[in-house]
Amino acid sequence: MKIVIFGLTLSSSWGNGHATPYRALLRGLHRLGHDVSFYEKDVEYYYWRRDFREVDYCQLVLYLEWNDVRQRALQDAAEADAVIIGSFCPEGARIADEVLALAKPLKIFYDLDTPVTLKELARGDLDYVRRDQLPAYDLVLSFTGGAVLEQLESRWGTRVARPLYGCVDPDVYQRVEPSADFTCGLSYMGTHSRDREQKLRELFLDVAARQPADSFLLAGTMYPPDWDFPVNVHRVDHVRPARHPEFYSSARATLNLTRGDMAVNGWCPSGRFFEAAACGTPLFSDWFAGLEDFFTDGEELRVVHSTADVIAAMELSDAELSRLAYRARERTLEQHAGLRRAQQLLGYLEQLRPAISLLISDGPACASR
Repeated sequence: MKIVIFGLTLSSSWGNGHATPYRALLRGLHRLGHDVSFYEKDVEYYYWRRDFREVDYCQLVLYLEWNDVRQRALQDAAEADAVIIGSFCPEGARIADEVLALAKPLKIFYDLDTPVTLKELARGDLDYVRRDQLPAYDLVLSFTGGAVLEQLESRWGTRVARPLYGCVDPDVYQRVEPSADFTCGLSYMGTHSRDREQKLRELFLDVAARQPADSFLLAGTMYPPDWDFPVNVHRVDHVRPARHPEFYSSARATLNLTRGDMAVNGWCPSGRFFEAAACGTPLFSDWFAGLEDFFTDGEELRVVHSTADVIAAMELSDAELSRLAYRARERTLEQHAGLRRAQQLLGYLEQLRPAISLLISDGPACASR
């Protein structure tokens, strides 16, 4: 199959949660023998923090303005079997107007920010999607599952809404030798957001304040300069994806915190959830509805609701933490790898257009990832 994607970014993981799951998904599609092109607007804040300009698993097209690449992109899209426009794609609604008019390809909207999108659409149209466009897509994919899928179809008129959750590439994310740069008792990686502030304070910073003998590592951008951090919290800004395995492998455990809008809807695992698990790092996480569909509390992770819960989880023995990490990694490789998400995507397309012969492999090599 030929698939064309217009998305926020593939080339830079700085300050966004789109790049790494896109990379895992596209690697999976490439491994299954499919041809993918990814169009990305070359914006300044990603230009200066770019991880790469080209890759071997897809054709990455960087452009300054839509008109500069429009003719090439629409020709590419017209010849494709499927075209995907992702959430927060700059001028995505404008691009969609032209893509939706094409005859051949299946048209898909992939929302990696569904609760945010629907909250904002209730107030008015967005740069990357308009309210009248959702019913025009053949398929809407959502990073968030649960009731939001029914809402997409019943309230917003989407023809078909299906989940396509975050994922990880286990060839990239695996256990490595710890690094002195990231060694700590508990780590947290995440860009600052107001709707995570309270959880961050209660489940991370307050824990650090009450556990002065332990070391903590906070990685992420955009934190207010006037914040007062406990002395045992070490801070780093952006961690390049190439160093994520070092980051996770160097922590005794890592914490997952869910954005407020996402948690309200549930069924919203972060891609970093699976990255940490693939690296064999014990996971502590706040709770959201549907969490048990991804990991089981007490068997594959520890759910924490309070400062005391985190302290109790940190007091588990190394052997107990290792058992949690091992089970989470096994489940991640089986259910949450990029190859698995690629197979799910191709399955959806097969249902929409049975005449397309999709090369979905069920061989041992695929099952092991």
